[in-house]
Amino acid sequence: MEFAVIKTGGKQYKVAVGDVVSIEKIKGQHKEGDKVVFDKVLLVDNGSDTTIGTPYISEARVEGTIEEIGKGKKVTVVKYKAKSRYNKKNGHRQPFFKVKIDTLK
Repeated sequence: MEFAVIKTGGKQYKVAVGDVVSIEKIKGQHKEGDKVVFDKVLLVDNGSDTTIGTPYISEARVEGTIEEIGKGKKVTVVKYKAKSRYNKKNGHRQPFFKVKIDTLK
């Protein structure tokens, strides 16, 4: 089975054709159905031989389609200092893209 390791949003993902991965939001104007190209490919394995980049493989590309744009579950952030009447509460929802991998080149 052919797979690749890509880097996006400060994280690394092992992907194969047909996989759906949840990645960090990509800068710029994007909508569902848009094509996305990942050029920071760290490793490609086609079953018989493995190519490892230093740090990236220059000719390798992974293409995908954005299936969903959304926000994750709410995370509550609480800051509290005892005996000083300091209490702060914030919520945060991290944006994400769900991307379906189409091709490994």
